[in-house]
Parts: sequence; structure tokens; C-alpha cells
Amino acid sequence: MGHKHTKDEILAGAIDTAFRDGLSQLTFGRVASNLGINDRTVVYYFPTKDDLVSEVLLAMGTQLQATLEPAFASRVSDHLEMLRVAWPVLATVEAEPVFALFFEANGLAVAGREPYATLVGGLVATWIDWAAELIDGDEDHRRAEAGTVIALIDGLLLLRLLAGADAADRAAGRLGIINP
Repeated sequence: MGHKHTKDEILAGAIDTAFRDGLSQLTFGRVASNLGINDRTVVYYFPTKDDLVSEVLLAMGTQLQATLEPAFASRVSDHLEMLRVAWPVLATVEAEPVFALFFEANGLAVAGREPYATLVGGLVATWIDWAAELIDGDEDHRRAEAGTVIALIDGLLLLRLLAGADAADRAAGRLGIINP
């Protein structure tokens, strides 16, 4: 009897496939080929491509939050302090593939492609909720600061991917986040 693959193993293979080929090229066949299994096995755990894409994006978001959490041992006062704490963790060569996929998902969402159009807005809202919990102050202050830090992080990371680390570091320096 052949090896039985778990949902977690297939999800890990799907994430690897997305990193290699991009989200727009994520298919049951590519995941199966990457894992050396039949594509029906992938479909067993992820009945639709939307399910597969959703699970990949959610897993990547969860991994990123887990990576960031140790940096936030205590709450921060505002978006600039949060950015100062998060930027060294996010502005790394190792993090670039994650953000490249996230920005690909953003582009697909803006173009109206499903499931991205539905998923990405929810993911951004989840990140704002998560960040708001790490900021001191009343609810309005926390939410406003969280939205601001997400906008700044996304802008700086997109600049890093498109114009290079030096350009992003110069911009972060102008914000007072780092010394360029």
C-alpha cells in the first residue's frame, strides 16, 4: 500500500509550488507533480482551486504572524514604533518570497480574479486587527495606527521588491525607522 499523504504535507507542497511557480500558476496538477502524487489526492483535501489558494494564503499569513510575534514582547505606542520593531524582521531576503506572493495576490484581487478578490481584503482586515492588538490606546487610536502601519509596511516592502533594498532603506530612513 502506498504512502498516505496528510493535508499538512500537501499544503506544504502547495506552498512550495506557489513559491516556485507563483499563485496564478498554482494548480492541482502542479502540486501533485511537485509531491510525486496523483492530483486526485490533492483534490481529496482541497476540493476546489479556491480552497487550495485560500489555505495557502492563510498558512503564509499565519507563518508571518508567528515570525513577527517574538518582536512584539510588549505593546507599542504608534505606527512608527511598530514599524521600527517590524522592519528588521520583514526587510530580509528570506521574507521577500512571501511578500512577492502577497503582492501577486493583491494584483490578482485588484484585477477581480477569484478567490483573490474575496480573500485579500479579508487578509488585510485580519492584519489590521492583529496589529491593532499590539498598539496601546483606545480602539479608534489602535485601529487608525494599525491601518497606517500596514500601509507603510506594504509600501516599503513593495518598494523593496521593485526598486531594491537600498531604495526601501532610504525611504525607511526618511521615516526615521532606520539609519540609512
